[in-house]
Amino acid sequence: MASNGAADGFTTPNVLQAMLTMRSGDSSTKKAAMDYLQKFQKSNEAWTTTISILQGSPEAEAQLFAATTLKGKITYDLATQISESEHAALRNQILVLLKKFASGPKPVRVQLCVCLAILAIQMQSWKDVLQTVVGALGDDVSSHACILDFLRVLPEEVTEGRKITLSEEELIQRTSELLADNANEVVGLLINYAQSSPAAATNPQLFECITSWLREVPVSVVVNSPLLDAVINGLSNDRSLQTAAECLGIICRETRDVDDNLETIQALLPKVLQLRPRIQALADEEDTEGFKAITRVFADAGDSWVLLCAREPQHFRPLVDTLLECCARDKERDVIHYTFNFWYELKQYLTLDHYIQARVQLLDVYSKLVDILLKQLEYPESDDPNEFDLFDGDREQEEKFREFRHHMGDTMKDACQVMGTTECLTKVHEAIKIWREKFGGQATESAVPHWQSLEAPLFALRALGRLVDKEENIVLPEIMPLLVQIPINNEKLRFAAIMVFGRYTEWTSAHPDYLQPQLSYVLASFQTSSQEILRAAAQSFKYFCVDCKHLLGPQAIELQGFYNSILDTLSDHSKEDLTEGVATVISVQKTEDIYSLLKLYCDPLVQRLMTKANNATDDASKLELADHINLLTLYVQNVVPYWPSNSDNPAVRYWQEVFPVLATIMDNFIEFVPICERICRCWRFMVISYRTAITPLLGPLANKLAEGFAKSKQGCFLWASSAILREFSEDREHVEDGIVDSIYGFFEAQATNVLRMMSDIAPIDLPDVIEDFYRLLIDALLYYPQRLIPSALFTPIFQAAISALSLEKQEPVSAALHYIRDLLTYGGDNPASSSQQFGAVGPQLRQHVRQLLLSQGEALIKQTLAGMMITFPRDCFSDGSGVLLGMFELLPAETSTWVDRTIRMLPAGTITDAEANKLMAKINEKLQGGDRSNLRHVRTLLQDFTNTYRRRYIAPRDGLGMLAAARFHFEG
Repeated sequence: MASNGAADGFTTPNVLQAMLTMRSGDSSTKKAAMDYLQKFQKSNEAWTTTISILQGSPEAEAQLFAATTLKGKITYDLATQISESEHAALRNQILVLLKKFASGPKPVRVQLCVCLAILAIQMQSWKDVLQTVVGALGDDVSSHACILDFLRVLPEEVTEGRKITLSEEELIQRTSELLADNANEVVGLLINYAQSSPAAATNPQLFECITSWLREVPVSVVVNSPLLDAVINGLSNDRSLQTAAECLGIICRETRDVDDNLETIQALLPKVLQLRPRIQALADEEDTEGFKAITRVFADAGDSWVLLCAREPQHFRPLVDTLLECCARDKERDVIHYTFNFWYELKQYLTLDHYIQARVQLLDVYSKLVDILLKQLEYPESDDPNEFDLFDGDREQEEKFREFRHHMGDTMKDACQVMGTTECLTKVHEAIKIWREKFGGQATESAVPHWQSLEAPLFALRALGRLVDKEENIVLPEIMPLLVQIPINNEKLRFAAIMVFGRYTEWTSAHPDYLQPQLSYVLASFQTSSQEILRAAAQSFKYFCVDCKHLLGPQAIELQGFYNSILDTLSDHSKEDLTEGVATVISVQKTEDIYSLLKLYCDPLVQRLMTKANNATDDASKLELADHINLLTLYVQNVVPYWPSNSDNPAVRYWQEVFPVLATIMDNFIEFVPICERICRCWRFMVISYRTAITPLLGPLANKLAEGFAKSKQGCFLWASSAILREFSEDREHVEDGIVDSIYGFFEAQATNVLRMMSDIAPIDLPDVIEDFYRLLIDALLYYPQRLIPSALFTPIFQAAISALSLEKQEPVSAALHYIRDLLTYGGDNPASSSQQFGAVGPQLRQHVRQLLLSQGEALIKQTLAGMMITFPRDCFSDGSGVLLGMFELLPAETSTWVDRTIRMLPAGTITDAEANKLMAKINEKLQGGDRSNLRHVRTLLQDFTNTYRRRYIAPRDGLGMLAAARFHFEG
């Protein structure tokens, strides 16, 4: 078989020299060396050269490169470059090399073990794999590490989905031969090894092997063998603690189906619990890694047996208490997160009526857990009460702590659901009162002592917000008056109080007496210079407006003064929060007041917009202008009054006044993408929000979108156009036929412009336009199939989609594939249409689609397969596979022929005739029965084939040859 690289020069000295160049050469020589080594790895000569390096080179780096290359050759090239008669000789060479590297280096030894395992999977005639390997390596102590490595990697390689060139049936049979048939023998080997010496009994490799084979050996066999005691004892040895802990954790996880493993669990439980004293010992020794390992064991046991903890709380209470102890002794917050899932899963059972008795018995556990969490939530202490940088400037550590607190907040919610909100809130209230009694009198304008112990319960209160019923009348009326007294000079406390208010706005809406003090506290916070406080205040203000909008209605005009005065001092995100809030308040005002309120709030924004537009001379000021447009969009999205369809909508009347301003700005900044995108977004939401009420603006809007795309070639104009297409489709009420005709004509004009552009410019230079175009076409096909499918544009649109599949960027390829998949449904009986009632035109539409596929199907199949094998981004594979399935459903015989022709076009040396024939024979076998369910098997066959090909060969540097996409031409 021809090699993929140069046939000459792949000698051992040349390869070693290229590796040396990779270490010490300049960039140009390194690139040449890399190209050479990549070609070498795909060549036929690599087989003998890698073995030669392994036999003779003394350099560990060269040995590892050779072993890794050999692994790749066996994985991808064995079937195409080595005949079956030579497999045994290759196996024997690897066994000799394993004997040589039995004592190390370990990376080389492991790679050779992987080589042997992958060869064993494919070498179906080799039946006595285990016996051959053990016999060849012998019983020397130096060979034990090698045997253990092989035993470890064998199940990993078999079960990791390496189908190589085996069929599904062959792989199932080989898995049984290599794993199931050898399971008992492996257990015997591991027991003998564990009992051979004290050193062997604590060898981490032993526990790695047990872990690897637990997927194949019934867990009860291991638990009832001497191996379990070896694992338990391994937890007392520093050398094996980590691997033994992982092994025991997996043993526990293998018993997750508790009803099938009750006897095994009963044997395991006391063994696991006897490890409990290790918690205190490791914590006292400050052995962080050991403490983590032992906690993971208990967490795995808890996660696996959580159902039994709910069923038999008395019997499994020691395990629950052990996990609680892990949390309590975790002073450095290193391990508590391992327990979070257990507390969540146990809560899921305890909150069911069926487990009410268990809930009563374990209530105190969750109560203690809340106490622990309240302490763990505290920021680190500092000698200086005014010091807020408690992580010595390490922002990564601070961010990790913040994220960690949110996870603890989730666990606090779990405890709350078990205990009840009143009991949980009472604990939070008690923590606040304790701080007030101890330190409240010491707080001054300049310092708040031990603020951490006050901030933690505030954070907990915030976390519980979603669980607290808005009718709660016991604890919150006690807490809320305390919060408005929180010292505002302490940034952390003020932030925490503001966030609490924002989380409880639904409760406040039901208790209006508390609204004004809280809102005043938040509004006063806008006078700070802290950006974090400003962000929190803006967010809470938004929530007050959303949840208390009816209460704030009388203050709508007063709020405008505050809004207008504070807006320019905020960050963009906070401006949007504030704007969304006031827009929500406006939205619930009397309909007859909407126009005047929009003018009151938005006219100053429009004035700012024009000023910014006049002064926008550089990119920074243009971006500022673009961001300001978003504020108007928020009013468009939120102020949507109900108005009879036969009357002018007051909001639309206002936006008609604003539209010329936006249109002028667009004209003046047509070359600046962010501004055009923001204006298109605003216009798009006008259509989405006001739907057919936007009709008075429809003509100018459509004209501006068409004009904007023609001038700028930006996809955002197509994106905005799709909203019009959806809202004014043929099946909408209150839409006149003339408007529908105009809208479809507008779409055809846009589509024609795009097709002309794609004819003149290569797809690689139009990824965003292509994405937005095919998103638009998905809507056109959905809402106007009876117009689009018979049209003259239907075929060139499809041809352009095929050419777009040559791109290597996910978004445009995905959009084109989605359009094609939707289109294929119109060739069958279940079209992806908004209305499937086509009547007499239904057969005509199907015929149009089938004629298109008969003429263009081969090009589609070629480009889809080329994408799946070579160019598609990973996330496009399933859609590509869906296209193939759709084609086989509609045109099975023709599609099979096109697939056959396509795989024969693959570059020489990358696929044999035997492989191609084998694939096509399997496909045709599945098609012959006429059973539609077999089409799924055809899809799987092609997925497996393209995945294997993609793993085996990188994209050719000199192009795709016969698989290259044809250049799209449009003459319309």
